[in-house]
Amino acid sequence: MSADPITPVLTKRWLSPQSWRLSTYEKLEGYTALRKALAGTPEQLVQLIKDAGLRGRGGAGFPAGVKWSFMPPNEDKPHYLVINADEGEPGTCKDIPLMMADPHSLIEGCIIAAYAMRSHHCFIYVRGEALHPIRRLTSAVREAYGAGYLGRDILGTGFDLDITVHAGAGAYICGEETALLDSLEGRRGQPRLKPPFPAAAGLYAAPTTVNNVETIASVPYIVNGGADWFRQMGREKSPGPKIYSISGHVERPGQYEAPLGTTLRELLELCGGMKDGIPLKFWTPGGSSTPLFTAEHLDVPLDFEGAAEAGSMLGTTAVQVFNETVSVPWAVMKWTQFYEHESCGKCTPCREGTYWLAQILERMVEGRGTEEDIDTLLDVCDNILGRSFCALGDGAVSPITSGIKYFRDEFLALCESNKRELVGAKA
Repeated sequence: MSADPITPVLTKRWLSPQSWRLSTYEKLEGYTALRKALAGTPEQLVQLIKDAGLRGRGGAGFPAGVKWSFMPPNEDKPHYLVINADEGEPGTCKDIPLMMADPHSLIEGCIIAAYAMRSHHCFIYVRGEALHPIRRLTSAVREAYGAGYLGRDILGTGFDLDITVHAGAGAYICGEETALLDSLEGRRGQPRLKPPFPAAAGLYAAPTTVNNVETIASVPYIVNGGADWFRQMGREKSPGPKIYSISGHVERPGQYEAPLGTTLRELLELCGGMKDGIPLKFWTPGGSSTPLFTAEHLDVPLDFEGAAEAGSMLGTTAVQVFNETVSVPWAVMKWTQFYEHESCGKCTPCREGTYWLAQILERMVEGRGTEEDIDTLLDVCDNILGRSFCALGDGAVSPITSGIKYFRDEFLALCESNKRELVGAKA
């Protein structure tokens, strides 16, 4: 396998006729990595993923091999592998197309990962609204059982694995791994206190590893290509390919696979540039819960370190692009209304804070704001950041604090127009 930076890896089968079928998958190297993996030991596989430097593609970027190594080696309790396919971050659309176009790459990755962690039951938790991917995935799991890739004594190796596809009920909070586990157990989706971490006490209080779809779908390619091949793509601390979801004011929105560390300038070239030639104003590198970037950040390398050094986060590489026609306070208000709606209500800073943030922003966008509102917004954000039970609160304040940082004059303009109206009314 050569690693030409623009050679598709994760998306290479997407355009094949009936790419979701087992027959197509097997023709295109499907399940060859599984045979190779089952011939080795679980320890060798964990080491391979560590050597490859694969990092979690769900947003946090935690090294996958390290996460796998947290699973205890003994099997006095069942070990569970849980796949987080609850793709709910605004602007993110990489896991759903992957499950639609190439579900067997996820299933093969699940079997290899489960073998590496001595797990015999894997759950794939799919967002409830994503009906079509759920059907595709369920059908693919059925095909894999029929071909002997799942079930008892897989490929005569003595390894057993069952996969359960579970449909969520469309709650953004269930993208948080412990809330997802509560939901899987039939409870209301709310984050759990850590520790204990899922590796020690996760699903049904047993050792559990939660991984993102894209992370696990990368595993078969690493097994076949090797750690050195994988490291030829991307950057030293963030190796490998990545699916960037580009939406908004671009000529050709969609999924673009590129090496980690690709810049927005390069991504814009891939998707035909800004729509109608209207200049870029602001954008999100990883969905609405990552701090905004502006046109000054066109050359920031979009990997975990590059985005963080520039003051944001890579997140889920949901690149939302906005041109100069969009009001920043309006966009920030729309995102804040989403977080207010999706807050699970477990902790006070997030439950109350998102409510007040939305109220203030709605009033400002209607032109009824005051200058003090900007300070109040930042003060409420300060009371949420780092004080909420899970990362939803931190994500909710990101667009507000970064929006005010880069576009304070737009927020002030809303207050000044209000001031003029008040003066006019008094006169």
